[in-house]
Amino acid sequence: MTFLPAAIALGLIQGLAEFLPVSSSGHLILAQAFFGLQEPELAFDLILHLGTLAAVFIFYRATLLSLARELRFLPGALIDFSRMRELYSSRPDFRFGLLIVIGSLPTALMGLALKNVLTAHFTSVFSVGAALLITGTLLKTAGGRRPGGRPDGQMTARDALIIGFAQGLAIVPGFSRSGFTICAGLLTGLSRETAARYSFILSIPAICGASALEMKDGLHSQFAPPELLAGFAAAAASGYLALRLLSMLLRRDNFGLFSWWCWAVGLAAVGWAMQG
Repeated sequence: MTFLPAAIALGLIQGLAEFLPVSSSGHLILAQAFFGLQEPELAFDLILHLGTLAAVFIFYRATLLSLARELRFLPGALIDFSRMRELYSSRPDFRFGLLIVIGSLPTALMGLALKNVLTAHFTSVFSVGAALLITGTLLKTAGGRRPGGRPDGQMTARDALIIGFAQGLAIVPGFSRSGFTICAGLLTGLSRETAARYSFILSIPAICGASALEMKDGLHSQFAPPELLAGFAAAAASGYLALRLLSMLLRRDNFGLFSWWCWAVGLAAVGWAMQG
Protein backbone atom coordinates (compact mmCIF):
# COMPACT_ATOMS: atom_id res chain seq x y z
CA MET A 1 0.00 0.00 0.00
CA THR A 2 1.33 3.46 -0.88
CA PHE A 3 0.94 6.33 1.53
CA LEU A 4 1.79 8.94 -1.11
CA PRO A 5 -1.69 10.58 -1.33
CA ALA A 6 -1.94 10.76 2.46
CA ALA A 7 1.61 12.12 2.73
CA ILE A 8 0.87 14.91 0.24
CA ALA A 9 -2.49 15.73 1.83
CA LEU A 10 -1.03 15.87 5.34
CA GLY A 11 1.88 17.98 4.07
CA LEU A 12 -0.51 20.49 2.50
CA ILE A 13 -2.58 20.64 5.67
CA GLN A 14 0.51 21.08 7.86
CA GLY A 15 1.90 23.92 5.75
CA LEU A 16 -1.36 25.82 5.45
CA ALA A 17 -2.49 25.38 9.04
CA GLU A 18 0.94 26.05 10.61
CA PHE A 19 0.79 29.71 9.60
CA LEU A 20 -2.88 30.36 8.96
CA PRO A 21 -4.47 30.73 12.42
CA VAL A 22 -6.42 27.46 12.35
CA SER A 23 -4.11 24.98 14.21
CA SER A 24 -1.96 22.58 12.21
CA SER A 25 -1.86 19.96 14.98
CA GLY A 26 -5.64 20.01 15.32
CA HIS A 27 -6.25 19.70 11.59
CA LEU A 28 -3.71 16.90 11.27
CA ILE A 29 -5.45 14.89 14.00
CA LEU A 30 -8.81 15.37 12.27
CA ALA A 31 -7.30 14.50 8.87
CA GLN A 32 -5.71 11.35 10.27
CA ALA A 33 -9.06 10.30 11.71
CA PHE A 34 -10.72 11.00 8.35
CA PHE A 35 -8.14 8.89 6.47
CA GLY A 36 -8.41 6.15 9.08
CA LEU A 37 -4.72 6.56 9.98
CA GLN A 38 -3.12 6.33 13.34
CA GLU A 39 -1.10 9.32 14.52
CA PRO A 40 1.96 9.55 12.20
CA GLU A 41 5.21 8.36 13.69
CA LEU A 42 7.78 10.92 14.77
CA ALA A 43 9.85 10.76 11.60
CA PHE A 44 7.00 11.89 9.35
CA ASP A 45 5.92 14.57 11.83
CA LEU A 46 9.50 15.84 11.88
CA ILE A 47 9.66 15.96 8.08
CA LEU A 48 6.48 18.05 7.90
CA HIS A 49 7.81 20.50 10.50
CA LEU A 50 11.07 20.84 8.60
CA GLY A 51 9.02 21.67 5.52
CA THR A 52 7.24 24.52 7.27
CA LEU A 53 10.57 25.66 8.71
CA ALA A 54 11.96 25.88 5.18
CA ALA A 55 9.00 28.08 4.22
CA VAL A 56 9.80 30.57 7.01
CA PHE A 57 13.48 30.68 6.06
CA ILE A 58 12.61 31.40 2.42
CA PHE A 59 9.91 33.98 3.18
CA TYR A 60 11.97 35.89 5.77
CA ARG A 61 15.43 35.19 4.36
CA ALA A 62 16.56 38.84 4.31
CA THR A 63 15.29 39.52 7.84
CA LEU A 64 16.87 36.33 9.20
CA LEU A 65 20.26 37.14 7.66
CA SER A 66 20.15 40.57 9.29
CA LEU A 67 19.14 39.10 12.66
CA ALA A 68 21.95 36.53 12.45
CA ARG A 69 24.50 39.26 11.80
CA GLU A 70 23.26 41.25 14.79
CA LEU A 71 22.94 38.38 17.24
CA ARG A 72 26.61 37.53 16.83
CA PHE A 73 27.11 40.29 19.42
CA LEU A 74 24.85 38.57 21.95
CA PRO A 75 27.44 36.33 23.71
CA GLY A 76 29.65 39.30 24.51
CA ALA A 77 26.69 41.46 25.53
CA LEU A 78 25.56 38.83 28.03
CA ILE A 79 28.67 39.46 30.12
CA ASP A 80 28.64 43.24 29.68
CA PHE A 81 25.28 44.76 30.62
CA SER A 82 26.27 48.26 29.49
CA ARG A 83 27.06 46.84 26.05
CA MET A 84 23.72 45.05 26.07
CA ARG A 85 21.87 48.30 26.76
CA GLU A 86 23.81 50.11 24.06
CA LEU A 87 23.03 47.47 21.44
CA TYR A 88 19.39 47.18 22.56
CA SER A 89 18.79 50.91 22.20
CA SER A 90 20.82 51.62 19.07
CA ARG A 91 20.48 48.57 16.82
CA PRO A 92 16.85 47.67 15.88
CA ASP A 93 17.67 44.23 14.50
CA PHE A 94 19.67 43.28 17.60
CA ARG A 95 16.73 44.43 19.72
CA PHE A 96 14.26 42.38 17.67
CA GLY A 97 16.51 39.32 17.75
CA LEU A 98 16.91 39.59 21.52
CA LEU A 99 13.12 39.79 21.87
CA ILE A 100 12.87 36.55 19.86
CA VAL A 101 15.23 34.93 22.38
CA ILE A 102 13.19 36.30 25.31
CA GLY A 103 9.89 35.14 23.78
CA SER A 104 11.29 31.65 23.25
CA LEU A 105 11.99 31.13 26.97
CA PRO A 106 8.38 30.62 28.21
CA THR A 107 7.62 28.48 25.17
CA ALA A 108 10.60 26.22 25.89
CA LEU A 109 9.77 25.91 29.60
CA MET A 110 6.10 25.13 28.93
CA GLY A 111 6.97 22.70 26.15
CA LEU A 112 9.37 20.73 28.32
CA ALA A 113 7.04 20.70 31.32
CA LEU A 114 3.63 20.23 29.73
CA LYS A 115 3.88 18.78 26.22
CA ASN A 116 3.52 15.12 27.16
CA VAL A 117 0.69 15.81 29.61
CA LEU A 118 -1.30 18.07 27.29
CA THR A 119 -0.90 16.00 24.13
CA ALA A 120 -1.83 12.83 26.05
CA HIS A 121 -5.17 14.25 27.18
CA PHE A 122 -6.18 16.57 24.32
CA THR A 123 -5.76 14.58 21.11
CA SER A 124 -9.28 13.23 20.69
CA VAL A 125 -11.54 14.50 17.92
CA PHE A 126 -13.86 16.02 20.53
CA SER A 127 -11.11 17.92 22.39
CA VAL A 128 -9.65 19.22 19.12
CA GLY A 129 -13.10 20.48 18.10
CA ALA A 130 -13.58 22.22 21.43
CA ALA A 131 -10.13 23.82 21.19
CA LEU A 132 -10.90 25.07 17.66
CA LEU A 133 -14.05 26.75 18.98
CA ILE A 134 -11.93 28.57 21.56
CA THR A 135 -9.40 29.55 18.88
CA GLY A 136 -12.19 30.94 16.71
CA THR A 137 -13.51 33.06 19.57
CA LEU A 138 -10.03 34.47 20.24
CA LEU A 139 -9.53 35.28 16.56
CA LYS A 140 -12.86 37.09 16.41
CA THR A 141 -12.06 39.11 19.52
CA ALA A 142 -8.53 40.16 18.57
CA GLY A 143 -9.17 40.37 14.82
CA GLY A 144 -11.81 43.02 15.40
CA ARG A 145 -9.36 45.46 16.97
CA ARG A 146 -8.74 48.72 15.16
CA PRO A 147 -5.75 48.98 12.81
CA GLY A 148 -2.65 50.72 14.08
CA GLY A 149 -0.60 49.89 17.11
CA ARG A 150 3.05 49.93 18.13
CA PRO A 151 5.75 49.08 15.54
CA ASP A 152 8.83 46.89 16.02
CA GLY A 153 10.84 49.64 17.71
CA GLN A 154 8.28 50.00 20.50
CA MET A 155 7.94 46.32 21.31
CA THR A 156 9.07 45.43 24.85
CA ALA A 157 10.37 42.39 26.72
CA ARG A 158 6.99 42.20 28.44
CA ASP A 159 5.28 41.87 25.04
CA ALA A 160 7.74 39.11 24.07
CA LEU A 161 7.08 37.13 27.27
CA ILE A 162 3.30 37.38 26.82
CA ILE A 163 3.52 36.22 23.21
CA GLY A 164 5.92 33.43 24.19
CA PHE A 165 3.47 32.27 26.86
CA ALA A 166 0.67 32.27 24.26
CA GLN A 167 2.84 30.15 21.99
CA GLY A 168 3.38 27.71 24.85
CA LEU A 169 -0.38 27.34 25.32
CA ALA A 170 -0.69 26.37 21.66
CA ILE A 171 0.88 23.00 22.48
CA VAL A 172 -2.74 21.91 22.90
CA PRO A 173 -3.98 20.51 19.54
CA GLY A 174 -6.69 22.84 18.23
CA PHE A 175 -5.09 25.94 19.74
CA SER A 176 -3.47 27.72 16.80
CA ARG A 177 0.15 28.71 17.38
CA SER A 178 0.07 31.55 14.87
CA GLY A 179 -3.43 32.57 15.99
CA PHE A 180 -2.53 32.67 19.67
CA THR A 181 0.75 34.52 19.16
CA ILE A 182 -0.59 37.11 16.70
CA CYS A 183 -3.67 37.70 18.86
CA ALA A 184 -1.47 38.08 21.94
CA GLY A 185 0.57 40.67 20.08
CA LEU A 186 -2.53 42.55 18.98
CA LEU A 187 -3.98 42.50 22.49
CA THR A 188 -0.77 43.97 23.90
CA GLY A 189 -1.13 46.84 21.43
CA LEU A 190 1.32 45.86 18.68
CA SER A 191 0.56 46.62 15.05
CA ARG A 192 -0.68 43.82 12.84
CA GLU A 193 2.55 43.78 10.84
CA THR A 194 4.76 43.61 13.94
CA ALA A 195 2.62 40.94 15.61
CA ALA A 196 2.67 38.75 12.49
CA ARG A 197 6.39 39.22 11.80
CA TYR A 198 7.29 38.44 15.39
CA SER A 199 4.96 35.43 15.47
CA PHE A 200 6.36 33.83 12.32
CA ILE A 201 10.02 34.32 13.26
CA LEU A 202 9.29 33.15 16.81
CA SER A 203 8.10 29.89 15.26
CA ILE A 204 11.66 29.04 14.17
CA PRO A 205 13.15 28.22 17.60
CA ALA A 206 9.85 26.57 18.59
CA ILE A 207 9.86 24.27 15.55
CA CYS A 208 13.57 23.54 15.95
CA GLY A 209 13.12 22.70 19.63
CA ALA A 210 10.12 20.46 18.99
CA SER A 211 11.99 18.72 16.16
CA ALA A 212 15.01 18.10 18.40
CA LEU A 213 12.78 16.50 21.03
CA GLU A 214 11.21 14.26 18.40
CA MET A 215 14.59 13.21 17.00
CA LYS A 216 15.78 11.82 20.32
CA ASP A 217 12.94 9.28 20.28
CA GLY A 218 14.05 7.71 17.01
CA LEU A 219 13.30 8.24 13.32
CA HIS A 220 11.91 4.93 12.11
CA SER A 221 9.14 5.43 9.55
CA GLN A 222 6.48 3.43 7.75
CA PHE A 223 6.64 6.02 4.95
CA ALA A 224 9.01 5.36 2.05
CA PRO A 225 11.63 8.04 1.21
CA PRO A 226 9.66 9.37 -1.82
CA GLU A 227 6.60 9.77 0.42
CA LEU A 228 8.64 11.61 3.06
CA LEU A 229 10.03 13.90 0.36
CA ALA A 230 6.54 14.53 -1.02
CA GLY A 231 5.26 15.45 2.45
CA PHE A 232 8.21 17.82 2.98
CA ALA A 233 7.70 19.52 -0.40
CA ALA A 234 3.95 19.87 0.13
CA ALA A 235 4.43 21.38 3.60
CA ALA A 236 7.10 23.81 2.37
CA ALA A 237 5.08 24.98 -0.65
CA SER A 238 1.77 25.35 1.18
CA GLY A 239 3.53 26.98 4.14
CA TYR A 240 5.07 29.63 1.90
CA LEU A 241 1.70 30.33 0.26
CA ALA A 242 0.07 30.56 3.71
CA LEU A 243 2.65 33.14 4.84
CA ARG A 244 1.96 35.27 1.77
CA LEU A 245 -1.81 34.94 2.16
CA LEU A 246 -1.90 35.80 5.84
CA SER A 247 0.43 38.78 5.38
CA MET A 248 -1.93 40.11 2.70
CA LEU A 249 -5.05 39.54 4.80
CA LEU A 250 -3.53 41.25 7.82
CA ARG A 251 -2.86 44.36 5.74
CA ARG A 252 -6.51 44.30 4.70
CA ASP A 253 -7.75 43.79 8.29
CA ASN A 254 -9.36 40.43 7.50
CA PHE A 255 -7.67 38.44 10.26
CA GLY A 256 -10.93 37.72 12.06
CA LEU A 257 -12.31 35.88 9.03
CA PHE A 258 -10.48 32.73 10.12
CA SER A 259 -12.73 32.52 13.19
CA TRP A 260 -15.56 31.28 10.97
CA TRP A 261 -13.43 28.41 9.67
CA CYS A 262 -12.39 27.42 13.19
CA TRP A 263 -15.99 27.50 14.39
CA ALA A 264 -17.24 25.45 11.43
CA VAL A 265 -14.53 22.78 11.71
CA GLY A 266 -14.80 22.79 15.51
CA LEU A 267 -18.56 22.24 15.47
CA ALA A 268 -18.23 19.54 12.80
CA ALA A 269 -15.55 17.76 14.87
CA VAL A 270 -17.60 17.92 18.07
CA GLY A 271 -20.68 16.61 16.23
CA TRP A 272 -18.64 13.84 14.60
CA ALA A 273 -17.19 12.79 17.97
CA MET A 274 -20.60 12.74 19.64
CA GLN A 275 -22.03 10.56 16.87
CA GLY A 276 -19.15 8.13 17.22
